[in-house]
Amino acid sequence: MEQARLLKAIIETAIDGIITIDNRGRIESLNPAALRLFGYALEEVKGKNISVLMPEPDRSGHDGYISRYQTTGEKRIIGKGREVKGLRKDGNTFPFRLAVSEVQYEDRVIYTGFIHDLSREKEAEERLREYAAELEELVEERTKSLKKTVRALSEAKEEVSLSLEKEKELNQLKSRFVSMASHEFRTPLSSVQLSASLIDKYAEPYDNKNIRKHVSKIKNAVGNLTTILNDFLSLERLEAGRVEPTFTAFDLVKLSEEITEEMQMIAKQDQNIIYQHTGLQSMVLLDPNLLKNCMINLISNAIKYSGENTFIEFNTEINDQQCIVTIKDNGIGIPESDHKYLFQPFFRAHNTGNIPGTGLGLNIVQRYASLMKGELYFESRIDTGTKFVLSFHK
Repeated sequence: MEQARLLKAIIETAIDGIITIDNRGRIESLNPAALRLFGYALEEVKGKNISVLMPEPDRSGHDGYISRYQTTGEKRIIGKGREVKGLRKDGNTFPFRLAVSEVQYEDRVIYTGFIHDLSREKEAEERLREYAAELEELVEERTKSLKKTVRALSEAKEEVSLSLEKEKELNQLKSRFVSMASHEFRTPLSSVQLSASLIDKYAEPYDNKNIRKHVSKIKNAVGNLTTILNDFLSLERLEAGRVEPTFTAFDLVKLSEEITEEMQMIAKQDQNIIYQHTGLQSMVLLDPNLLKNCMINLISNAIKYSGENTFIEFNTEINDQQCIVTIKDNGIGIPESDHKYLFQPFFRAHNTGNIPGTGLGLNIVQRYASLMKGELYFESRIDTGTKFVLSFHK
């Protein structure tokens, strides 16, 4: 009796639906979860053929399934489970996974069905398909737009003469194109990033490693493309002479702490950025935007070229003569043969391998530092690490 009461309690409180039928397909019992799924009270369906809970064509064929099994032993209705449709009392249908077991008593045989509602899973799958379709359409539209822009630029170049005035016009056109291309890329990249985040959010209940892996790849690719766009846009503005420093008094320690917090969020697993300030003063007279760009670029490189479970030292110092910013890592280092080329645009050290980058970052940092009357120098040893130092005279 105790075992019977335990079994009844389990059936009554089960999340999934449980239904039993006799060997003629008549309903004997439904647990509360099954009654809620189909929208019936037990007395409304008890004794009726199980087909009342099925839409066509399963309704017409159900008795045939039972008959075939009883006469031939063909186990089409017995097994680990199959996906079928259910018919609610209000006429609506819903998908569920059905697993059926045969129970042999001394004098008769009954069949027990276990019903797992798939409605939420199907809705989530449909949302993911819709997001994927929207993403593909957006990428296709932006690709066509960019191809048109590139073709337009190519046609414009053919019409430009070699005269000084025409060369000036070409430079102006190039500047506009870089700005326009940057805008055209940023919009779809933002959409891709948002869609990837939404896919990641809606996929959370499934804990699917493949979805998480590919969403992570999308996010990393978007981050790399955004960095490339920022580097090219910064270089174009520098080449055009449109970067003028605005010297402003600001709190260096506060800015550095904000950057540390921001960069820690994109650091690798168990990478720690350790910030420390030396000196009693914290106010400096520099361009905060240009300095922030320099700091972020150098810390990004330290993150990129260092492994997991490492420390990145970020130090600032203000003394009577100078303001000094130091970023030090213990990453892959820079080969000595590459030191003299390091600040050339588009140059990348030979040991960077498949690590993404444009080779523009250090050139931009050096030029920003120069605009603020500062200097950038470094020390590095292969497989030991690299230290970059920004110094500004007061």
